[in-house]
Amino acid sequence: MQYLDRLLGTLSINENYQSSDDVTQLSAKNLHTYLSKVMYKRRSDFNPLWNAILVAGLDDKKKPFLASVDLLGTTFSAPTLATGFGAHLAQPILRRAVPDEEASAKLTKEEAVETIKECMKVLFYRDARSMDQYSIAVIDAQSGVDLKETEKLESQSWAFAEGIKGYGTQTV
Repeated sequence: MQYLDRLLGTLSINENYQSSDDVTQLSAKNLHTYLSKVMYKRRSDFNPLWNAILVAGLDDKKKPFLASVDLLGTTFSAPTLATGFGAHLAQPILRRAVPDEEASAKLTKEEAVETIKECMKVLFYRDARSMDQYSIAVIDAQSGVDLKETEKLESQSWAFAEGIKGYGTQTV
């Protein structure tokens, strides 16, 4: 990831120094294409970068863009995407909320944030090594990127665990 961070930092610096007012900035779609070429070249050189990357943002026409690229350089785009553990547990929740492109256009910002919070709650309770803190970014054409780095899950009581019977040593 550090390699990709340095590579994208260098790309950003080069684009800022070389661009003039009449040249458009890199869009999310352009960035995704660039990353897919980088990942494919590294795979072809038998030196893959073991990352799964999601690129979210706005394309050249200011429409929402969401796509992924994996260590093989394979690209995929869908209304909802997740990586890692989230691809197994959060993706069904996301697909229930946004089954197709039409539903994604009708989804409000508040509904989207609540769906993500529900996903994070499920992921927290299913992974014993996770933390209850996460970051969430909302991207829209009007306000740009709104990043909240200190989101915390509502505190849940584990008191329900005392009533579960059938596992481990128990006194009846």
